[in-house]
Amino acid sequence: MEKFAYIVETEKSFQDTVISVLKEIEKKSYTIFQIYDIQERLKSRGFEHKQLKIIEFCSAKYSNSILNKNKSASLFMPCKINIYEEDNKVKIASLNPLFVSEIIPGLGDLKEIEQEIKQILDNSK
Repeated sequence: MEKFAYIVETEKSFQDTVISVLKEIEKKSYTIFQIYDIQERLKSRGFEHKQLKIIEFCSAKYSNSILNKNKSASLFMPCKINIYEEDNKVKIASLNPLFVSEIIPGLGDLKEIEQEIKQILDNSK
């Protein structure tokens, strides 16, 4: 799982974690596109589920660079951070950009993006 995703646990409440993640994304000057409340969407269809929010965000600088190298990378865009409850813990998770570079050829070195996303998660907990 470490290769595919970066996941951290927090002692914060679910809502405080969501707010913290949003603040950290904004500190990086990324654009927040959408916040999906999966628990509410499932509840509206008659299903019960623990809290889960998905935050979509993007960096124009990185997106432009990546899309100029390979448009197929858009399948993994925009970036997402998931906040969810599991085993009575609040977790923050994101896809590892280096994993994407292994799947899609020619994207180049995505270590800088990976570091920034990990900083967002680490600083949010």
